Amino acid sequence: MAMNFEQARQNMVENQVRPWEVLDGRVLDVLGRVRREDFVAPEHRQLAFADVSLPLGHDEVMMKPVLEGRVLQALELGGTEQVLEIGTGSGFLTACLAGLSAHVTSVDIHADFIAAAGQRLTQAGVANVKLEVGEAVNGWQPASLFDVLVVTGAVHAIPPRFLGWLKPGGRLLAVRGESPAQQLVLLTHEGEGRYREESILETDLPYLAHAEPPRRFVF
Repeated sequence: MAMNFEQARQNMVENQVRPWEVLDGRVLDVLGRVRREDFVAPEHRQLAFADVSLPLGHDEVMMKPVLEGRVLQALELGGTEQVLEIGTGSGFLTACLAGLSAHVTSVDIHADFIAAAGQRLTQAGVANVKLEVGEAVNGWQPASLFDVLVVTGAVHAIPPRFLGWLKPGGRLLAVRGESPAQQLVLLTHEGEGRYREESILETDLPYLAHAEPPRRFVF
């Protein structure tokens, strides 16, 4: 029997995401519109709406739907923001961000991720996105500042250069700390090098390339 993707999508929104304290109507709407099943590998299509992290390759994963919902809600996007996403992955969160903001620039170290995400976003009719291949922790440099920066892989500590890409009043959302007890944190740029920090929840994600904890030597 063929899977009813529309029903599965609504069940995901109503029975997984909403009970996880995601109550923002615009966030629930975009999660109910973007076809998540088109952003996963074909062999995982039947698991597109399951409460699991799906493998993407390169030891990366696609966030659980509930975590994606909390990430999008925490950003409080109003539709006018210029967004930078570090870690394109499948392109699903990119599509959701694009549906909630004015424009998204998304960078990923893996060229195959960028190629696949580009095809998926085009097929989904998402036009307000620019994709770039780059290593953001040490190398890649944007040409402008952003209202919002989203880091979709974990970092042991937030690289200072990321903070320098925010406009005054801008917001940075990242999963920070040591696995398996990392924290989803939101930093708001208050000007003159001051940042207000809010802890959203505890989670666990694979680390962004070159953002892992330093190695500890054991004698």
